[in-house]
Amino acid sequence: MTPRTLSRLTRRGFATALVGLPRKGEAAVQGSFVDRTSEMGHRLRDGAKFAPPKREERVPLVIVGGGCAGLCAAWKLLKRGFRDFVLLEMEDAAGGNARHGENEVSAYPWAAHYLPVPGAHAVEVRELCEEFGLLRDGHWDERHLCHSPQERLFLHGRWQEGIEPEIASTKRDHEQFRRFQQLIAEAAASGQYTIPMERGRASAERAKPGASPLDRLTFEQWLRAQGFDSAYLHWYCDYATRDDYGARASETSAWAGIHYFAAREPDEKGPLTWPEGNGWLVRKLMERVKPHVRTGQMVQRIERRGTGRRVWTAEARYDCDAVIFAAPTFLAPYLIEDGPKASPVPTSPWLVANLTLDRPPAERGHPLCWDNVLYGSQALGYVNATHQSLRTRPDRFVWTYYWALADGDPRAVRQTLLDRPWTHWRDLILNDLQRAHRDIRECVSRIDIMRQGHAMPRPVPGFLESKERKALAEQTGSLVYAHSDLSGLALFEEAQYRGYRAADRFLKRVGKA
Repeated sequence: MTPRTLSRLTRRGFATALVGLPRKGEAAVQGSFVDRTSEMGHRLRDGAKFAPPKREERVPLVIVGGGCAGLCAAWKLLKRGFRDFVLLEMEDAAGGNARHGENEVSAYPWAAHYLPVPGAHAVEVRELCEEFGLLRDGHWDERHLCHSPQERLFLHGRWQEGIEPEIASTKRDHEQFRRFQQLIAEAAASGQYTIPMERGRASAERAKPGASPLDRLTFEQWLRAQGFDSAYLHWYCDYATRDDYGARASETSAWAGIHYFAAREPDEKGPLTWPEGNGWLVRKLMERVKPHVRTGQMVQRIERRGTGRRVWTAEARYDCDAVIFAAPTFLAPYLIEDGPKASPVPTSPWLVANLTLDRPPAERGHPLCWDNVLYGSQALGYVNATHQSLRTRPDRFVWTYYWALADGDPRAVRQTLLDRPWTHWRDLILNDLQRAHRDIRECVSRIDIMRQGHAMPRPVPGFLESKERKALAEQTGSLVYAHSDLSGLALFEEAQYRGYRAADRFLKRVGKA
């Protein structure tokens, strides 16, 4: 999930009532869990023994992880003319948090669902957009820009246009929003807040000794220190941090909270989006790198071998000169012989559900948009995956519902996520949506749910100056790290930057050799 400017926020919010059985006359909602890899991950965590591999293979480079970072690293290598590598992905399909699904109604995302329109300074992202046909001669292809209407908020019993709360807002609320917006504009003008994040900090923060003062505070502490007490503004900012970081504003670094708003182009006209979300970008990347990608290959361990590395999977043992570790860094302590003892960045658990609707529900207020948020909800609302359809009046829909499980200890929440049955989460989702759509249970025929125990990095206070995070980000030699969590920000642009950087380091090492 990616951040947006103050005037153009994203996604989603939760009630806890639990009602399970369909009412008289209602059809039972069908569905299931679609995630199947947690058991394999837990075998790694618990130090399980694995059978020896079926064969041995020699290859100069192994990329571990087929998310956007690994795919971008592979694409960069190919563009530089290097082809002697393999990319290993544990899942049956590459993409990581940009994977997607499809049914008879529509394609739909399983996580990341849009790409903010990159500004002129975002050279690498624009290069990718040009190659994929999104940008031609300085003009964006209108078919891929989000159609109107884009965003709405359910507040005080009806839908309003836009995410910034307007219904029953006071003059004091408006004044605080305006002052907040001014502070964000000043932060953006400082040059500290860029994407990729390393480029902005290089000029503004690295020259200063010690930690960033904003990284010592939570976002909520910073808001209160500025005199902001508007309940609407606090909800708005808390929604932002849950949306991109899976954490409350009371647990998020103030620097990261400000970055959410200040890092984007002020006149952004996008975003770029598709029914399958960022799965569209993954598909384009796979068209270029697929011959090198081996899915369903869970890496079991990575060992040193002289000046090179040895990578073990159930299928093969790979002897290589180097490894680009583009998998999430929380896996590194369990896989890498000389890896970190613990992940330097905590992670947030998420739940994503795709709901199939056989008819549209009744509406109150502003009509159905691409992004639909419920004020006061613990979840983040839903994106209409069929919004970009060229059909003028679709009769069936797929809604992608996002819920960052931001409350409580993440480890306990992860266990709850795995322990509770599908019916538990189905009922919570329907009860939440029922506040805005009274007849939602009569419209939904299926709910498929993906549980993500470690969905994204959580930029808590101190993450920016974390020595452990910096050490992994700067590591060179026979193993380099290349995941977006090295930035502490789960953004496509950060994944691309880390993947490109790792590819360049490998190529530099080969050149020296």
